[in-house]
Amino acid sequence: MSLQDKVMAEMKAAMKAKDSEKLEALRSVKGAILLANTESSAKDGLTEDEELKLLQKLVKQRKDSAAIYREQNRPDLAEPEEKQAAVIASFLPEQLSEAEIEAKVDEVIAKTGASGMQDMGKVMGMASAELAGRADGKTISTIVKKKLSK
Repeated sequence: MSLQDKVMAEMKAAMKAKDSEKLEALRSVKGAILLANTESSAKDGLTEDEELKLLQKLVKQRKDSAAIYREQNRPDLAEPEEKQAAVIASFLPEQLSEAEIEAKVDEVIAKTGASGMQDMGKVMGMASAELAGRADGKTISTIVKKKLSK
């Protein structure tokens, strides 16, 4: 079952349950998928990797918005954003814990022979590719910086 089919099935369930926040999040996912499919580079539809990147982008947007609302003391606006982020994140594969990410980063550092911050680009490239969809880039970056600055 493709991502679009899963989203449509969830939308039907949300409509029946009259869950407006979930429905809004699912509609945004559907819209983003349709937009990505109409772009010239997506002739045969989205690949699984492209779908994961799209979902991660949508979750990141919601989390960033919620953080801004929290900074501005607007929990009434932050809570719906966080709920939408949770709905969208449910379509992503299970996220790795920080310890699991650190273990993967250690493996990548050993493979590349990285010795300092000058090798961060190499490490980030490989780590991001290996952890695609299972960890967000900000967490990976923080861990890589910590490991390489020792």
